[in-house]
Amino acid sequence: MGLLARNRAALIVVDVQEGFRSYESFAGVADACAKLVQAARILDVPRVISEQYPKGLGHTAKEVGLEGETPIEKSVFSAVRAEGFDLGGRDQAVVCGIETHVCVSQTVIDLLQRGVEVHVPADAVGSRHAIDYERGLERLERAGAVVSTVEAALFELLERAGTPEFKEVQKLIL
Repeated sequence: MGLLARNRAALIVVDVQEGFRSYESFAGVADACAKLVQAARILDVPRVISEQYPKGLGHTAKEVGLEGETPIEKSVFSAVRAEGFDLGGRDQAVVCGIETHVCVSQTVIDLLQRGVEVHVPADAVGSRHAIDYERGLERLERAGAVVSTVEAALFELLERAGTPEFKEVQKLIL
């Protein structure tokens, strides 16, 4: 596993929807995903946003800050299996969202099986129950995903300090 590179990476935001707002981890996950989305825009990293059955679970939370991104609707748990999913030829992915042990997990495992290097920021994924979050992350790490943090992922994508992009992204994490 190498470092994330902005010309190889895509961001996948999985199901950060209104229906999950009651989860204790929701606000932190939504905020972390928003930072990743904003940084991906600054760094010109493609973004894929999924929504699990939006008729029942609502749309992506406003806090995530979608602008030009159009979510793909899905009823399958893995975003990779959803109609319209496309990494645009990228071979690295940063995957964030809800729930760690279900849709995030199945998306990550499908990507790994397709030869994509996957990074999962632990502070940008969540589940309703702590045990599901913990076991979900453990499973993903054992499967071959790199489990890190939002800040670690962003600094890898930035690669260097002193650039205009660095100054913009730095504002997101300070």
